[in-house]
Amino acid sequence: MIRCLAVDDESYASDIIAAFINKTPFLTLIGTTTNAFEALNLVQEGKVDLVFLDIQMPELTGIQFLKICGGKCKVILTTAYPEYALEGFDLDVVDYLLKPVSYERFYKAATKAQQILMPVAPIPQEVAMQPQTQGNDFIFIKGDTKNKFIKVNYNDILYIEGLKNYVSVYTAHQRIVTYQALRELETELPQPPFYRIHKSYIISIEKIKMIDGNTVYINDQAIPIGETYKEEFFKVVREGKKNG
Repeated sequence: MIRCLAVDDESYASDIIAAFINKTPFLTLIGTTTNAFEALNLVQEGKVDLVFLDIQMPELTGIQFLKICGGKCKVILTTAYPEYALEGFDLDVVDYLLKPVSYERFYKAATKAQQILMPVAPIPQEVAMQPQTQGNDFIFIKGDTKNKFIKVNYNDILYIEGLKNYVSVYTAHQRIVTYQALRELETELPQPPFYRIHKSYIISIEKIKMIDGNTVYINDQAIPIGETYKEEFFKVVREGKKNG
């Protein structure tokens, strides 16, 4: 998980960022503060990976903060003033969010930070050497030991549940738990049949038994449909019905 701190001299603004952090699976909120010096102390103590930082603060500006912290954490600037963007990027910020910040824009910036702070580990040589073609109908999932990889056919996967840095892959016969971010696994799975329907769930649309309101049923498991994913998911369902 990426440890995050929201810093803004207006508490309502940092509360919005905090809510967005809590909504994002690969981020964890260390805290919020209206005091830039308190934030700087947390960074200097090595307790923070990513700071969402306002620029216009009374005691210490965001630009001054960046210069003092000396690259000890990554920073995403949050401000109502676009004129600071160039200077911010000169100081190697990850991204620049203009207020009011939408969750969609926030998530895009957060994934940039994820790519920097949580790079995908290289594929082990014994797996990399196997032919990987577009027509593959399986995936290798890391097991519970360093060199253990479990081959899982796409057709066997019912759904996948994410919890912080771990995911559980459910098939009709087993549950495989692996140390991996759900977002990372999502990029490796083909669409269709796999779709993200919640911040914590990816499902195989082929395995759906029933949809009732905002809930998908696969076998006897009830899986919620998240607000963020609802519109796109029901669009897929409607198109599938037409094609059928």
